[in-house]
Amino acid sequence: MKHVLPRFTRPIKSENDPLMDVSYWNKAMVAYDAKNHRTALIETINYINPNVLKGLSTDKDIQIVQGQGSAEIHISITKEIFSIKAPFVKITGKTNKVALLRRVAEINFNPLTLAQIHLRGNALWFEHETTIELCQPHKVYDLLREISVYADNYDDEFIEKYNAEFYKESRVTTLSEEEKEVVWQQISDILEDYKNYSQLFKEKRWDDFQWDIIVISLLKIVNIPCVHGTLRTKLEEYVGYLFNGQIDFNHRIDKGTNFMQTLQAKSKEEFMQDIYHAEALISLKWRSSDKILQDHARNMEKYVNSFIQKDNDLMLCYHLQHSFLKMIYDYNLEEHHQDSIYDVLENISGKELHEAKPILLNTFNAFLNGTAGTANGKQEAKKGFFTRLFS
Repeated sequence: MKHVLPRFTRPIKSENDPLMDVSYWNKAMVAYDAKNHRTALIETINYINPNVLKGLSTDKDIQIVQGQGSAEIHISITKEIFSIKAPFVKITGKTNKVALLRRVAEINFNPLTLAQIHLRGNALWFEHETTIELCQPHKVYDLLREISVYADNYDDEFIEKYNAEFYKESRVTTLSEEEKEVVWQQISDILEDYKNYSQLFKEKRWDDFQWDIIVISLLKIVNIPCVHGTLRTKLEEYVGYLFNGQIDFNHRIDKGTNFMQTLQAKSKEEFMQDIYHAEALISLKWRSSDKILQDHARNMEKYVNSFIQKDNDLMLCYHLQHSFLKMIYDYNLEEHHQDSIYDVLENISGKELHEAKPILLNTFNAFLNGTAGTANGKQEAKKGFFTRLFS
């Protein structure tokens, strides 16, 4: 029986998923270099989330309040000052206040580098204020990402360990019934494919490929934009564990296998508790650009070349599958880059190795050449593939 690759269906779009437009970043950098600091700041915010300033006059003072999970990001821009404040948890009569504030002091020293946590009344706020002249785009991006990441991380810790409370419930929108069925069918297909391929690899004694099918399955689920809450937290925890090269490889497989069994035992209702549209100011993924993704592809190149030289189509196809999925997981991709990955994964779905190999390599070469998602990217990538084969 010939080997075909697992199924893939692109996930539904989230209503509030902030996707980047790199053109805003270029405008921000040009404006900052020209000392047009307020314009640079506004274009940086447009880069982070083009929807935030829609409908607002940017000629006057700007006040923005935007949800980020259970945190609430307050942004103020005047002619002279840029200010960010973000309440994220409340202290109550049940809170272990002394232990909590001791932990806050530790966090303010490390890992925070730009923002600081302050106690305002009965609430803890992330805060940072600076002059407009000091709003270099990289600094503004890092600041907003730092506040958003750590507000998301520490609210759960403070509630679990010290009996604090969420400052505000997350602003969420329930999926439509049609969306629920689409997402559930996708998750069901992923789990069914995991079961079948895991059993196949076991029968063939291809033990190392257990890692590949676990990683591919988890990345497919966690890359669904409307997956949130405890489910997303656990998925991210296991993705980090499986890619941690400091941990014994077989131990990672064993732990990943146990987690997959846990997911297989969950009911539709249990999954759906953590599947919804959630408001967000900034993507918690790393920023991307043509060059960043090109450098990422160059780091993959030695492995890809090794599999080609060994004529190991199985390793090559599985490596490129999970590598493309990991790019979506790690980076806040522009839509044309994201669609380029979705297109290739849908195209190879259910195909045999010899059919999938050139399709995957075409897209890999497009990222390597910096042409992924462009009109001529596919043609250039194909040319690059044959050039490499016969050079």
